[in-house]
Amino acid sequence: MDYTDKKKLRVAYGDFTFGVHGGGFDYTFSYAQGGLESIVKDGYEWLYRCPKPTFWRALTDNDRGNRLHIKSGSWLAADVFIDCKKVEVIMDKEPQGNVLAPDNNRYGGDVYADEIIVKYTYQTIINPSTTVEVAYTVDVSGKITVNVHYIGVKGLPQLPVFGMRFIMPTLADKYMYEGLSGETYPDRKAGAVKGVYEVKDLSLTPYLVPQDCGVHMDTEWLEVTRHTSLDNSRKDFAPQTLKIGSTDKPFAFSCLPYTAVEIENATHHEELPPARRTVLCVYGAVRGVGGIDSWGSDVGQECQIDAEKDIEYSFYIC
Repeated sequence: MDYTDKKKLRVAYGDFTFGVHGGGFDYTFSYAQGGLESIVKDGYEWLYRCPKPTFWRALTDNDRGNRLHIKSGSWLAADVFIDCKKVEVIMDKEPQGNVLAPDNNRYGGDVYADEIIVKYTYQTIINPSTTVEVAYTVDVSGKITVNVHYIGVKGLPQLPVFGMRFIMPTLADKYMYEGLSGETYPDRKAGAVKGVYEVKDLSLTPYLVPQDCGVHMDTEWLEVTRHTSLDNSRKDFAPQTLKIGSTDKPFAFSCLPYTAVEIENATHHEELPPARRTVLCVYGAVRGVGGIDSWGSDVGQECQIDAEKDIEYSFYIC
């Protein structure tokens, strides 16, 4: 049976991973690592690490001035360490129950489906703890719809950001997006112009101290282009593009060579590691940067993120 002719997904149940395959794409979901472990499109790998929820941005000058790191520093620990408590697989609307060994031996070598949903439930390590649910829905075209749900809990401090962090194996050549011009935040976008923009320089904004930068609000879609690979046997280095798009409402994103923790660790730009990866963060909520009175006052309430309230958003990958 040729699953590409039948317009079906071919599904592989492994002891530690769950594979979803179709025409020109291969996706691997990990039980052990707790996330989407691999996105291969046309033989080209797009993931270096499993995407995980992100809660922290590198402190800005104003964050330091209003002591965000003291009030909300626990979110840094949540950003670095998070516990995957549960993995669910739903095939053609039917929950599959326990998909770990030895129960997965009930599946034969060829399993086909029209739609696959893999849902991860994460628990933060902070006190009080909360959970984040991330569901990946794969259709026969290879499109992945990502639904993210943060569950608010009373007593949690304000969130710096909330979103999903994707780390790609090599540095991107460029990215193109439809959204607001320049670097924008919830309280820094009034002068931006809606349009389609191309960015070829992924380096950080040259502030005196490395800090959060490069956020783009109100984005409809984003395309990241790379031509390099970690596979030394690969001879074809033609540019490859991955697209992220909004499903119901615009999202925010940043596309940089470093994680928030790497930026946080550097007090000067020369202390940053060599730019070798692409760190794409797709945000459902972003805190403003403030700067009301010479970088000290807190961000306006309308631009804060209340961690006691739920946050839900979605986007697609293709």
